[in-house]
Amino acid sequence: MDSGSIAWMLVASAMVLFMTPGLAFFYGGLVRNRNIVSTIMYSFISLGLMSVVWVLWGYTLAFGEGGNGYFGSFENFALNGIDTPDDQIFAIFQMMFAIITPALITGAFCERFRFKTYLIFLVLWITFVYAPIAHWVWSSDGWLFKRGALDFAGGAVVHINAGVAAIAAAALVGRRRNPGLPSNVPFVILGASMLWFGWFGFNAGSGLAANGQAVNAFLVTNTCAAMAMIIWVVLGTIHGGGKFSGVGAATGAIAGLATITPASGFVSVGAALILGVITGIITFYAVYYKNKVNLDDALDVFAVHGLGGIVGIIGTGIFATEKVGGAKGLIEGSSSLLIENIIMIVATFVYSLVASLIILKILDVIPGLGLRSTELEEDAGLDISDHGERAFIEDGAD
Repeated sequence: MDSGSIAWMLVASAMVLFMTPGLAFFYGGLVRNRNIVSTIMYSFISLGLMSVVWVLWGYTLAFGEGGNGYFGSFENFALNGIDTPDDQIFAIFQMMFAIITPALITGAFCERFRFKTYLIFLVLWITFVYAPIAHWVWSSDGWLFKRGALDFAGGAVVHINAGVAAIAAAALVGRRRNPGLPSNVPFVILGASMLWFGWFGFNAGSGLAANGQAVNAFLVTNTCAAMAMIIWVVLGTIHGGGKFSGVGAATGAIAGLATITPASGFVSVGAALILGVITGIITFYAVYYKNKVNLDDALDVFAVHGLGGIVGIIGTGIFATEKVGGAKGLIEGSSSLLIENIIMIVATFVYSLVASLIILKILDVIPGLGLRSTELEEDAGLDISDHGERAFIEDGAD
Protein backbone atom coordinates (compact mmCIF):
# COMPACT_ATOMS: atom_id res chain seq x y z
CA MET A 1 0.00 0.00 0.00
CA ASP A 2 1.50 3.36 -1.03
CA SER A 3 1.83 6.28 1.38
CA GLY A 4 -1.16 8.10 -0.12
CA SER A 5 -3.41 5.10 0.39
CA ILE A 6 -2.10 4.62 3.93
CA ALA A 7 -2.96 8.25 4.74
CA TRP A 8 -6.40 7.92 3.16
CA MET A 9 -7.20 4.70 5.03
CA LEU A 10 -6.23 6.21 8.37
CA VAL A 11 -8.55 9.15 7.68
CA ALA A 12 -11.32 6.85 6.42
CA SER A 13 -11.04 4.73 9.58
CA ALA A 14 -11.39 7.82 11.77
CA MET A 15 -14.42 8.91 9.71
CA VAL A 16 -16.11 5.55 10.25
CA LEU A 17 -15.37 5.76 13.99
CA PHE A 18 -17.07 9.19 13.96
CA MET A 19 -20.23 7.53 12.65
CA THR A 20 -20.94 5.79 15.95
CA PRO A 21 -21.30 9.07 17.92
CA GLY A 22 -23.39 10.24 14.97
CA LEU A 23 -25.64 7.22 15.37
CA ALA A 24 -25.84 7.96 19.10
CA PHE A 25 -27.18 11.47 18.43
CA PHE A 26 -29.48 10.25 15.65
CA TYR A 27 -31.08 7.62 17.87
CA GLY A 28 -30.91 9.79 20.99
CA GLY A 29 -33.02 12.50 19.41
CA LEU A 30 -35.71 10.03 18.37
CA VAL A 31 -36.57 8.84 21.89
CA ARG A 32 -38.22 10.55 24.86
CA ASN A 33 -36.23 12.85 27.15
CA ARG A 34 -36.07 10.26 29.92
CA ASN A 35 -34.18 7.80 27.69
CA ILE A 36 -31.73 10.00 25.77
CA VAL A 37 -28.65 9.13 27.87
CA SER A 38 -29.52 5.44 27.77
CA THR A 39 -29.96 5.42 24.01
CA ILE A 40 -26.74 7.35 23.40
CA MET A 41 -24.85 5.03 25.75
CA TYR A 42 -25.93 1.95 23.76
CA SER A 43 -23.83 3.29 20.90
CA PHE A 44 -21.06 4.97 22.87
CA ILE A 45 -20.21 1.93 24.98
CA SER A 46 -19.71 -0.05 21.79
CA LEU A 47 -16.70 2.13 20.99
CA GLY A 48 -14.90 0.74 24.01
CA LEU A 49 -16.21 -2.78 24.36
CA MET A 50 -16.15 -3.75 20.69
CA SER A 51 -12.66 -2.29 20.19
CA VAL A 52 -11.28 -4.64 22.83
CA VAL A 53 -13.25 -7.66 21.61
CA TRP A 54 -12.15 -7.01 18.03
CA VAL A 55 -8.48 -6.83 18.97
CA LEU A 56 -8.64 -9.96 21.13
CA TRP A 57 -10.72 -12.37 19.05
CA GLY A 58 -13.16 -10.59 16.72
CA TYR A 59 -10.63 -9.96 13.97
CA THR A 60 -9.21 -13.45 13.97
CA LEU A 61 -12.68 -15.06 13.89
CA ALA A 62 -13.54 -12.94 10.85
CA PHE A 63 -10.22 -12.85 8.99
CA GLY A 64 -7.80 -15.16 10.80
CA GLU A 65 -5.37 -17.08 8.63
CA GLY A 66 -6.08 -20.76 8.11
CA GLY A 67 -9.84 -20.60 8.51
CA ASN A 68 -12.45 -22.52 6.54
CA GLY A 69 -15.43 -21.33 4.50
CA TYR A 70 -17.49 -20.48 7.57
CA PHE A 71 -15.16 -19.26 10.32
CA GLY A 72 -11.73 -17.75 10.66
CA SER A 73 -9.19 -19.15 13.08
CA PHE A 74 -7.42 -18.23 16.31
CA GLU A 75 -4.14 -17.77 14.45
CA ASN A 76 -4.31 -13.98 14.89
CA PHE A 77 -5.64 -13.86 18.48
CA ALA A 78 -4.87 -10.45 20.01
CA LEU A 79 -3.71 -9.46 16.51
CA ASN A 80 -0.76 -11.81 16.74
CA GLY A 81 1.03 -11.73 13.40
CA ILE A 82 -0.73 -8.57 12.24
CA ASP A 83 2.53 -6.65 12.02
CA THR A 84 2.72 -4.91 8.66
CA PRO A 85 1.13 -1.49 8.01
CA ASP A 86 -1.19 -3.01 5.40
CA ASP A 87 -2.46 -5.69 7.78
CA GLN A 88 -2.81 -3.27 10.67
CA ILE A 89 -4.73 -0.74 8.60
CA PHE A 90 -7.11 -3.44 7.43
CA ALA A 91 -7.68 -4.56 11.05
CA ILE A 92 -8.27 -0.95 12.15
CA PHE A 93 -10.71 -0.22 9.34
CA GLN A 94 -12.68 -3.40 9.90
CA MET A 95 -12.81 -2.71 13.64
CA MET A 96 -14.83 0.44 12.97
CA PHE A 97 -17.47 -1.64 11.16
CA ALA A 98 -17.61 -4.07 14.07
CA ILE A 99 -18.20 -1.15 16.45
CA ILE A 100 -21.15 0.41 14.67
CA THR A 101 -23.00 -2.69 13.44
CA PRO A 102 -24.33 -3.96 16.80
CA ALA A 103 -25.07 -0.36 17.82
CA LEU A 104 -27.48 -0.15 14.87
CA ILE A 105 -29.57 -2.91 16.43
CA THR A 106 -30.32 -0.83 19.52
CA GLY A 107 -32.80 1.33 17.65
CA ALA A 108 -35.20 -1.62 17.76
CA PHE A 109 -35.26 -2.08 21.53
CA CYS A 110 -34.39 1.34 22.95
CA GLU A 111 -36.36 2.67 25.95
CA ARG A 112 -36.93 -0.84 27.37
CA PHE A 113 -33.78 -3.00 27.21
CA ARG A 114 -31.58 -3.65 30.24
CA PHE A 115 -28.14 -2.11 29.83
CA LYS A 116 -26.23 -4.84 31.69
CA THR A 117 -27.82 -7.46 29.45
CA TYR A 118 -26.95 -5.37 26.42
CA LEU A 119 -23.26 -5.44 27.33
CA ILE A 120 -23.25 -9.23 27.27
CA PHE A 121 -25.34 -9.26 24.09
CA LEU A 122 -22.73 -7.07 22.38
CA VAL A 123 -19.93 -9.54 23.08
CA LEU A 124 -21.94 -12.61 22.10
CA TRP A 125 -23.42 -11.08 18.95
CA ILE A 126 -20.13 -9.82 17.54
CA THR A 127 -18.57 -13.23 18.26
CA PHE A 128 -21.25 -15.57 16.97
CA VAL A 129 -23.13 -13.48 14.39
CA TYR A 130 -21.11 -10.58 13.01
CA ALA A 131 -17.69 -12.24 12.77
CA PRO A 132 -18.93 -15.36 10.91
CA ILE A 133 -20.94 -13.35 8.37
CA ALA A 134 -18.04 -10.95 7.82
CA HIS A 135 -15.88 -14.02 7.16
CA TRP A 136 -18.38 -15.50 4.67
CA VAL A 137 -18.58 -12.29 2.64
CA TRP A 138 -15.22 -10.53 2.93
CA SER A 139 -12.59 -13.15 3.75
CA SER A 140 -10.92 -14.82 0.79
CA ASP A 141 -11.73 -18.14 2.51
CA GLY A 142 -15.42 -17.31 2.95
CA TRP A 143 -17.95 -19.46 1.12
CA LEU A 144 -19.95 -16.50 -0.21
CA PHE A 145 -16.77 -14.73 -1.28
CA LYS A 146 -15.68 -17.80 -3.22
CA ARG A 147 -19.08 -18.07 -4.90
CA GLY A 148 -18.67 -14.54 -6.23
CA ALA A 149 -21.17 -12.57 -4.14
CA LEU A 150 -20.25 -8.88 -3.91
CA ASP A 151 -20.88 -6.59 -0.96
CA PHE A 152 -18.52 -3.64 -1.31
CA ALA A 153 -18.95 -1.99 2.09
CA GLY A 154 -21.50 -3.90 4.17
CA GLY A 155 -25.00 -4.14 2.74
CA ALA A 156 -25.26 -7.71 4.04
CA VAL A 157 -22.54 -7.79 6.70
CA VAL A 158 -23.68 -4.56 8.37
CA HIS A 159 -27.17 -3.49 7.31
CA ILE A 160 -29.13 -6.68 6.64
CA ASN A 161 -27.35 -8.36 9.54
CA ALA A 162 -28.25 -5.58 11.99
CA GLY A 163 -31.73 -5.13 10.55
CA VAL A 164 -32.62 -8.80 10.96
CA ALA A 165 -31.17 -8.92 14.48
CA ALA A 166 -33.37 -5.90 15.20
CA ILE A 167 -36.44 -7.93 14.22
CA ALA A 168 -35.39 -10.69 16.61
CA ALA A 169 -34.78 -8.24 19.45
CA ALA A 170 -38.03 -6.33 18.94
CA ALA A 171 -40.01 -9.58 18.83
CA LEU A 172 -38.56 -10.91 22.09
CA VAL A 173 -38.42 -7.71 24.14
CA GLY A 174 -42.00 -6.69 23.28
CA ARG A 175 -43.64 -3.38 22.47
CA ARG A 176 -42.98 -0.11 24.28
CA ARG A 177 -45.61 0.69 26.88
CA ASN A 178 -45.83 4.42 26.22
CA PRO A 179 -44.10 5.37 22.98
CA GLY A 180 -43.70 9.08 22.36
CA LEU A 181 -42.62 11.53 19.70
CA PRO A 182 -38.95 12.39 19.01
CA SER A 183 -37.73 14.60 21.82
CA ASN A 184 -34.90 16.39 20.06
CA VAL A 185 -35.12 16.86 16.29
CA PRO A 186 -31.87 18.90 16.17
CA PHE A 187 -30.08 15.85 17.63
CA VAL A 188 -31.60 13.71 14.87
CA ILE A 189 -30.42 16.05 12.11
CA LEU A 190 -26.99 16.49 13.72
CA GLY A 191 -26.59 12.73 14.03
CA ALA A 192 -27.68 12.14 10.44
CA SER A 193 -25.19 14.77 9.26
CA MET A 194 -22.36 13.10 11.19
CA LEU A 195 -23.35 9.74 9.73
CA TRP A 196 -23.47 11.17 6.22
CA PHE A 197 -19.98 12.63 6.63
CA GLY A 198 -18.56 9.43 8.08
CA TRP A 199 -20.19 7.32 5.37
CA PHE A 200 -17.72 8.69 2.81
CA GLY A 201 -15.02 6.87 4.77
CA PHE A 202 -17.28 3.84 5.19
CA ASN A 203 -17.83 3.40 1.45
CA ALA A 204 -14.94 5.17 -0.29
CA GLY A 205 -12.49 3.51 2.10
CA SER A 206 -13.73 0.00 1.43
CA GLY A 207 -11.57 -0.38 -1.66
CA LEU A 208 -8.56 0.01 0.67
CA ALA A 209 -6.84 2.44 -1.68
CA ALA A 210 -6.87 6.07 -2.80
CA ASN A 211 -7.87 5.43 -6.40
CA GLY A 212 -10.61 5.89 -8.98
CA GLN A 213 -12.90 3.35 -7.36
CA ALA A 214 -12.77 5.35 -4.12
CA VAL A 215 -13.71 8.52 -6.02
CA ASN A 216 -16.65 6.76 -7.63
CA ALA A 217 -17.77 5.33 -4.28
CA PHE A 218 -17.65 8.81 -2.75
CA LEU A 219 -19.72 10.30 -5.57
CA VAL A 220 -22.42 7.62 -5.72
CA THR A 221 -22.70 7.60 -1.92
CA ASN A 222 -23.62 11.27 -1.84
CA THR A 223 -25.90 10.95 -4.87
CA CYS A 224 -27.99 8.08 -3.55
CA ALA A 225 -28.33 9.66 -0.10
CA ALA A 226 -29.44 12.96 -1.61
CA MET A 227 -32.00 11.36 -3.91
CA ALA A 228 -33.48 9.19 -1.16
CA MET A 229 -33.74 12.24 1.09
CA ILE A 230 -35.67 14.13 -1.59
CA ILE A 231 -38.04 11.20 -2.10
CA TRP A 232 -38.70 10.99 1.64
CA VAL A 233 -39.37 14.73 1.90
CA VAL A 234 -41.76 14.67 -1.06
CA LEU A 235 -43.67 11.64 0.19
CA GLY A 236 -43.68 13.10 3.69
CA THR A 237 -45.35 16.29 2.51
CA ILE A 238 -47.96 14.27 0.61
CA HIS A 239 -48.85 12.16 3.63
CA GLY A 240 -48.10 14.74 6.31
CA GLY A 241 -50.38 17.63 5.49
CA GLY A 242 -47.78 19.56 3.52
CA LYS A 243 -45.24 19.65 6.36
CA PHE A 244 -41.53 19.23 5.62
CA SER A 245 -40.27 16.83 8.29
CA GLY A 246 -36.70 17.14 9.51
CA VAL A 247 -36.85 13.61 10.92
CA GLY A 248 -38.13 12.38 7.56
CA ALA A 249 -35.34 14.10 5.65
CA ALA A 250 -32.72 12.64 7.99
CA THR A 251 -34.20 9.15 7.83
CA GLY A 252 -34.41 9.26 4.05
CA ALA A 253 -30.74 10.19 3.78
CA ILE A 254 -29.77 7.29 6.05
CA ALA A 255 -31.87 4.90 3.96
CA GLY A 256 -30.07 6.06 0.83
CA LEU A 257 -26.69 5.66 2.49
CA ALA A 258 -27.51 2.12 3.65
CA THR A 259 -28.68 1.21 0.16
CA ILE A 260 -25.64 2.43 -1.74
CA THR A 261 -23.24 0.78 0.73
CA PRO A 262 -22.95 -2.61 -1.02
CA ALA A 263 -23.09 -1.08 -4.51
CA SER A 264 -20.80 1.92 -4.14
CA GLY A 265 -17.72 0.27 -5.62
CA PHE A 266 -19.56 -1.23 -8.57
CA VAL A 267 -22.27 1.09 -9.93
CA SER A 268 -22.43 4.40 -11.81
CA VAL A 269 -23.95 7.72 -10.78
CA GLY A 270 -27.03 7.01 -12.88
CA ALA A 271 -27.62 3.76 -11.03
CA ALA A 272 -27.18 5.60 -7.71
CA LEU A 273 -29.99 7.98 -8.69
CA ILE A 274 -32.26 5.06 -9.57
CA LEU A 275 -31.44 3.23 -6.35
CA GLY A 276 -32.12 6.42 -4.38
CA VAL A 277 -35.60 6.66 -5.87
CA ILE A 278 -36.37 2.98 -5.33
CA THR A 279 -35.13 2.80 -1.76
CA GLY A 280 -36.76 6.14 -0.91
CA ILE A 281 -40.15 4.77 -1.88
CA ILE A 282 -39.69 1.31 -0.33
CA THR A 283 -38.27 2.45 3.00
CA PHE A 284 -40.71 5.35 3.35
CA TYR A 285 -43.76 3.13 2.99
CA ALA A 286 -42.21 0.42 5.15
CA VAL A 287 -42.00 2.98 7.97
CA TYR A 288 -45.35 4.57 7.12
CA TYR A 289 -47.22 1.27 7.40
CA LYS A 290 -45.16 -0.33 10.17
CA ASN A 291 -47.99 -0.10 12.70
CA LYS A 292 -49.91 -2.67 10.68
CA VAL A 293 -47.55 -5.36 11.98
CA ASN A 294 -47.39 -6.39 15.62
CA LEU A 295 -43.70 -5.61 15.98
CA ASP A 296 -42.26 -2.55 17.69
CA ASP A 297 -39.00 -1.87 15.89
CA ALA A 298 -38.88 1.46 17.68
CA LEU A 299 -36.54 3.42 15.40
CA ASP A 300 -37.17 1.49 12.17
CA VAL A 301 -33.90 -0.40 11.99
CA PHE A 302 -35.17 -3.10 9.66
CA ALA A 303 -37.20 -0.75 7.48
CA VAL A 304 -34.24 1.57 6.93
CA HIS A 305 -31.14 -0.62 7.23
CA GLY A 306 -32.46 -4.11 6.53
CA LEU A 307 -34.57 -3.19 3.51
CA GLY A 308 -32.01 -0.61 2.39
CA GLY A 309 -29.30 -3.27 2.41
CA ILE A 310 -31.50 -5.69 0.47
CA VAL A 311 -32.29 -3.08 -2.19
CA GLY A 312 -28.61 -2.22 -2.48
CA ILE A 313 -27.42 -5.80 -2.84
CA ILE A 314 -30.05 -6.60 -5.45
CA GLY A 315 -29.18 -3.30 -7.13
CA THR A 316 -25.53 -4.35 -7.25
CA GLY A 317 -26.51 -7.53 -9.06
CA ILE A 318 -28.49 -5.50 -11.57
CA PHE A 319 -26.47 -2.31 -12.09
CA ALA A 320 -22.83 -3.36 -11.56
CA THR A 321 -20.67 -2.29 -14.49
CA GLU A 322 -17.27 -3.65 -15.42
CA LYS A 323 -15.93 -0.15 -16.06
CA VAL A 324 -16.56 0.91 -12.45
CA GLY A 325 -15.63 -2.13 -10.38
CA GLY A 326 -14.70 -4.96 -12.69
CA ALA A 327 -17.99 -6.84 -12.25
CA LYS A 328 -20.88 -7.26 -14.67
CA GLY A 329 -24.47 -7.03 -13.53
CA LEU A 330 -27.72 -7.81 -15.27
CA ILE A 331 -27.62 -4.62 -17.35
CA GLU A 332 -24.40 -5.89 -18.93
CA GLY A 333 -25.88 -9.28 -19.72
CA SER A 334 -24.74 -11.33 -16.70
CA SER A 335 -27.21 -12.81 -14.23
CA SER A 336 -24.68 -14.71 -12.11
CA LEU A 337 -23.88 -11.79 -9.77
CA LEU A 338 -27.56 -11.17 -9.09
CA ILE A 339 -28.11 -14.85 -8.28
CA GLU A 340 -25.11 -15.01 -5.94
CA ASN A 341 -26.16 -11.79 -4.21
CA ILE A 342 -29.67 -13.14 -3.62
CA ILE A 343 -28.08 -16.23 -2.06
CA MET A 344 -26.06 -13.86 0.16
CA ILE A 345 -29.23 -12.04 1.24
CA VAL A 346 -31.00 -15.28 2.16
CA ALA A 347 -27.99 -16.74 3.99
CA THR A 348 -27.41 -13.55 5.99
CA PHE A 349 -31.10 -13.17 6.82
CA VAL A 350 -31.59 -16.73 8.04
CA TYR A 351 -28.36 -17.04 10.00
CA SER A 352 -28.64 -13.63 11.67
CA LEU A 353 -32.27 -14.21 12.62
CA VAL A 354 -31.75 -17.67 14.11
CA ALA A 355 -28.46 -16.90 15.86
CA SER A 356 -29.74 -13.59 17.27
CA LEU A 357 -32.92 -15.23 18.56
CA ILE A 358 -30.89 -17.94 20.30
CA ILE A 359 -28.54 -15.43 21.95
CA LEU A 360 -31.39 -13.19 23.10
CA LYS A 361 -33.48 -16.10 24.37
CA ILE A 362 -30.59 -17.44 26.44
CA LEU A 363 -29.94 -14.01 27.95
CA ASP A 364 -33.63 -13.62 28.75
CA VAL A 365 -33.76 -16.75 30.94
CA ILE A 366 -30.51 -16.22 32.85
CA PRO A 367 -31.32 -15.20 36.45
CA GLY A 368 -30.34 -11.63 37.15
CA LEU A 369 -30.30 -10.64 33.49
CA GLY A 370 -33.40 -10.73 31.31
CA LEU A 371 -34.04 -8.51 28.33
CA ARG A 372 -36.76 -6.17 29.51
CA SER A 373 -36.55 -3.43 32.10
CA THR A 374 -39.24 -3.39 34.78
CA GLU A 375 -42.30 -1.16 34.46
CA LEU A 376 -41.01 1.04 37.27
CA GLU A 377 -37.67 1.47 35.51
CA GLU A 378 -39.38 2.32 32.23
CA ASP A 379 -41.69 4.83 33.91
CA ALA A 380 -38.76 6.53 35.62
CA GLY A 381 -36.77 6.39 32.41
CA LEU A 382 -33.69 4.30 31.71
CA ASP A 383 -31.47 7.37 32.08
CA ILE A 384 -32.17 7.34 35.82
CA SER A 385 -32.70 3.62 36.37
CA ASP A 386 -29.63 2.41 34.43
CA HIS A 387 -27.27 5.39 34.51
CA GLY A 388 -28.32 7.69 37.35
CA GLU A 389 -28.09 10.66 34.99
CA ARG A 390 -30.35 12.93 32.97
CA ALA A 391 -29.89 14.43 29.54
CA PHE A 392 -31.32 17.79 30.59
CA ILE A 393 -31.84 19.44 33.97
CA GLU A 394 -33.87 22.61 34.07
CA ASP A 395 -32.79 25.38 36.45
CA GLY A 396 -34.37 24.83 39.82
CA ALA A 397 -35.62 21.35 38.96
CA ASP A 398 -33.05 19.52 41.10
